[in-house]
Amino acid sequence: MGREGEVVSELIPAFERQNPGIRVQVQQIPWSAAHEKLLTAYVGEATPDIAMLGNTWVPEFVALDALEPLDARVARSSDVVRSDYFPGIWSTNVVEGITYAVPWYVDTRVLFYRTDLLAKAGYDRMPSTWAEWRTAMVRLKSGMSARQYPLLIPITEWPPPVILGLQAGSTLLRDNGTYGAFSQPQFKKAFDFYIGLYRDGLAPALSGSEISNLYQEFERGNIAMYISGPWQIGEFTNRLPKSLQDKWMTAPLPGIDGPGVSLAGGASLSLFRRSTNKEQAWKLMEYLSRPEIQLQFYKLTGDLPARRSTWRDSSLAGNRHTRAFREQLDRVVPTPLVPEWEQIATKVFEHGEQAIRGRKSVEKALAALDSDVDGILKKRRWLMEKQKAGSR
Repeated sequence: MGREGEVVSELIPAFERQNPGIRVQVQQIPWSAAHEKLLTAYVGEATPDIAMLGNTWVPEFVALDALEPLDARVARSSDVVRSDYFPGIWSTNVVEGITYAVPWYVDTRVLFYRTDLLAKAGYDRMPSTWAEWRTAMVRLKSGMSARQYPLLIPITEWPPPVILGLQAGSTLLRDNGTYGAFSQPQFKKAFDFYIGLYRDGLAPALSGSEISNLYQEFERGNIAMYISGPWQIGEFTNRLPKSLQDKWMTAPLPGIDGPGVSLAGGASLSLFRRSTNKEQAWKLMEYLSRPEIQLQFYKLTGDLPARRSTWRDSSLAGNRHTRAFREQLDRVVPTPLVPEWEQIATKVFEHGEQAIRGRKSVEKALAALDSDVDGILKKRRWLMEKQKAGSR
């Protein structure tokens, strides 16, 4: 999908030279159409041999019985070495104890921040706990105008409240992923912290579409911190003026009592059950998983490699802006491995917006969120009950 679809074509000729007789046809599709196209291919019994999947999609395709289990192949492989992957990332591809995909590139969220503004507030580094982080934001705000903010978290983004919930120990869902757990104390504690950022003027109550130009606002000092992913390294490098290049940095996310967890994101490579070329497709998956190919892929795309050994290369180890991501990747956790997660994530920010704008109390917003999530998971509960009855 996307830019990766262009770049992978550049990696194929070397694979075909190493494997005479195997020919690879790459089909590039936009991210916006990918999910629907793959589901349509499944229904029409026309799935590809191998596909790149956003790792939150893996449980959905597993539920359809569309993917081939990979544990036996991984165990025999010298190219796909499980212990060389970030554990939290690998676990996004394991559903009910079975591995269905291999991480291809990784993604997580960290803080991008203005080092000069933080220094002006009395800090030579980003705080590592919620309490210290909030104090730093209060100090930053005291030196800002009414339309300047220490932190930008667009209210239409679901990852920040979910990350805070995970840091507070929330499971997000309960009873084997069949009910929402958003009203429970752990998520409520995180949600209170999250809503308090807007209530106390530390973050603006704006949607993504209401922010005219993130990079200009960052340059002007109207925003001091922003939670985002690795794609922003290139954007900040290219879009911020030369005079500001030594005044921004990345940092791992603070947690309740110390460095906190973040989301395990990225894309993985999956083998479809209906493939008639499984052995050849697995060879391609092994090839794309090799550390040297991962490094080449990073240099072509900027996508962070899933193999820990690849991070020893100077292009990553010597990059001051990727260091926070390397540190954060040791502390990442997956979202619940249920096919309905994409729908649930949308409900998180929808109800969060209601609380941020004061239309609902925290308690009522979380109760409504749980109610909606329970409705989304109704079919899952029915299927699990049916499976349970059938096993008796």
